[in-house]
Amino acid sequence: MTIANLLMPVAGLIKARYAGAKAEIDSPFFRLHYRTTATLLFVSCLLVTANDLIGSTISCFGADVPGNVLNTYCWIMSTFSVPNNPSGHVAAHPGLGPEGDSETVHAYYQWVPFVLFLQGVMFYLPHYLWKTFEHKKMDKITSGVRMKTHGQMDMDSKRDSLGNLVDYLCKTSGTHDGYAFKYLFCDMLNVVNVVGQIYFIDFFLGGVFMTYGTEVIDFMNTNDENRTDPMMKVFPRVTKCTFHHYGPSGTVNKKDALCVLGLNIINEKIYVTLWFWLVTLAILTAFYLIYVVAIVAVPGLRRSMVARKAKQGHVDQAFHLVKNASIGDWFMIYIVSRNMDSTMYNIFIEEITEKYKTKA
Repeated sequence: MTIANLLMPVAGLIKARYAGAKAEIDSPFFRLHYRTTATLLFVSCLLVTANDLIGSTISCFGADVPGNVLNTYCWIMSTFSVPNNPSGHVAAHPGLGPEGDSETVHAYYQWVPFVLFLQGVMFYLPHYLWKTFEHKKMDKITSGVRMKTHGQMDMDSKRDSLGNLVDYLCKTSGTHDGYAFKYLFCDMLNVVNVVGQIYFIDFFLGGVFMTYGTEVIDFMNTNDENRTDPMMKVFPRVTKCTFHHYGPSGTVNKKDALCVLGLNIINEKIYVTLWFWLVTLAILTAFYLIYVVAIVAVPGLRRSMVARKAKQGHVDQAFHLVKNASIGDWFMIYIVSRNMDSTMYNIFIEEITEKYKTKA
């Protein structure tokens, strides 16, 4: 199977979307989680299962055992490495040498594809929940005002749809708090998820992920003769494997084997990329959390967000529209504004303001 065929299942997350095709129901920050990060994780999952990139995922030799049997045994039973010999013994590769009292077992590589897929699902889950809660509500009420205009007939149709939208918002005024808080709940799930995923990867890799990126940076800035590649420490390319079998007299014999883990060439690049991306996303998340708290706590900020798209003559109307509005009503008007062009939004401000005056 080619790489192009493998990547087809995630093409839906990254395909181009023309304006107005679907209603916008979330923020660009929200999309960083379910679209960018989930796509990165799903693509990584597919890459580690594409054996044609690296050949065999594990190749072992050194014992009088058929190669396919030894490879399967060492893959299933896990390989291990030993710490550097304090006596000064020079090993052929880092992690090899005589076995001592301690050894590091490497079993994570069996689970990498499953963990990456699970993480991709976790980053997509808040979006899935929000779509379920939202139930295409915004798409239904703004479908008529999002279509492209090609003439007076289309413009008249958009004005009719706009009138229906204004009537709907006036009739349902004060009932949108649940809609807004469901979105806020899903947004906070993104915040919890990105922090939890960093700790989860650190646990999965045995407590080395937190400093993985900084160690890679230090490695790149250190002289060649004095540096040790941290990627080879976390994802060793050459490890040991012990094959047990019965001898002629019934005694258990141990045979030492050396295993080359070609898969770790891919794994190390994936997790370096994930470290830098997740740290960046966590920092952005911290600033976004402050931004969300400010929106909830400062009514003036909410009013300015609604008025930002209005033209000069309609700014006061936009301010007045949400001056005493609840969080739910403000959120509905703000999301509606995201699904209109500037011209339609200013017509919307005029009509809904007049509607509220007539209602009053």
